[in-house]
Amino acid sequence: MIATAVPAYTGLEIFWFLVIAVLWIGYFALEGFDFGVGMLLPVVGKSDLDRRVMINTIGPVWDGNEVWLLVAGGATFAAFPNWYATLFSGFYLPLFLILAALIFRGIAFEYRSKRDQPKWHLAWDHAIFWGSLVPSLLWGVAFANILRGTPIGPNSTYLGSFFNLLNAYSLLGGVTTLLLFALHGSIFLSLKTTEDIKERAEGAAKVLAPAAGVALLAFLAWTYVNARDAHNVGIVPPFVPILAIAAVAAVGWLMREKLQGWAFVANAVAMIGLVATIFLNLYPRVMVSSISPAFNLTIGNSSSAPYTLKVMTIVALIFTPLVLVYQGWSYWVFRARVRRPAVGAVLPIAGSSASPDSASPESATVETPPGGSTAPGPAPAGTPNDSGAL
Repeated sequence: MIATAVPAYTGLEIFWFLVIAVLWIGYFALEGFDFGVGMLLPVVGKSDLDRRVMINTIGPVWDGNEVWLLVAGGATFAAFPNWYATLFSGFYLPLFLILAALIFRGIAFEYRSKRDQPKWHLAWDHAIFWGSLVPSLLWGVAFANILRGTPIGPNSTYLGSFFNLLNAYSLLGGVTTLLLFALHGSIFLSLKTTEDIKERAEGAAKVLAPAAGVALLAFLAWTYVNARDAHNVGIVPPFVPILAIAAVAAVGWLMREKLQGWAFVANAVAMIGLVATIFLNLYPRVMVSSISPAFNLTIGNSSSAPYTLKVMTIVALIFTPLVLVYQGWSYWVFRARVRRPAVGAVLPIAGSSASPDSASPESATVETPPGGSTAPGPAPAGTPNDSGAL
């Protein structure tokens, strides 16, 4: 992927293209492990309590991670309205399926603990599983189609159907993101859990790492071939996809060496490299027309007026640092491992002042068992009640 000359655009158009790319990178790197944990519920979670522990590892952060998606969508709508309109009209059904999956997944997080019944818990666990798997697959399918090209005609009109989006290249893209997210989730669980749950998560990571590596290598290689055949390889520096492949290839070794933290960083680098390759390959386009290059959407013909972009830039420079500081603080507060509690206890999400080994079953709040009355014990500082602990 050799850099080539591209037309000149104003600084604000380029700036917002980069901002949207960064937002998607953040979404994949953070929401990716949320999706991975959800997909691994039936694999790593051998009991209802195990699955409760797994869900509680992402309980404090999953909704904050979805903010990256909301901001990416809002920024696309405001900065590149033609891109937003064509994308949502052409990809209406897959985006609707993603939205429905995210809604059911969010409901499942909130309602799982409302009844103390195994069947009730299992039903919502299924909702979390499918609500994590469907977006993990379809996000890859969507971005692969954006890069490969879809039937876009005059006036930025999408002329295809849902089945135009189902092709071998885009499905490989979907499998790639699914495997990377699942691997990300397994590494995250190995960092946030203890005992046999941690061991099963490590085992899952060792199996997923080579599969994710092969899928990423195949997808990026196919991406390069497609770009070369179309005589448009964008501005992708060769080290970006190479770094992504090398990073995911290192994950398996890092897990075997018990370097889970570095494995998590390496897999995040792989996803960053994947998204960066897609956006750098696109530039200066935002959607590729398979009918004619004349119908491509670019950052020039799909952007808002300069005044709109200027106002957006001012707002972003003020509020983005605040959001990043808050999200970083929330990760710091809930940094401790989540342990399996004693039977009948409410599982705490990691306390704000707890060390990785300090959250014990004895410190949990005790539920009132059916037919009895048990006084709740003291909860650790910063530990939410059952509704917050999922």
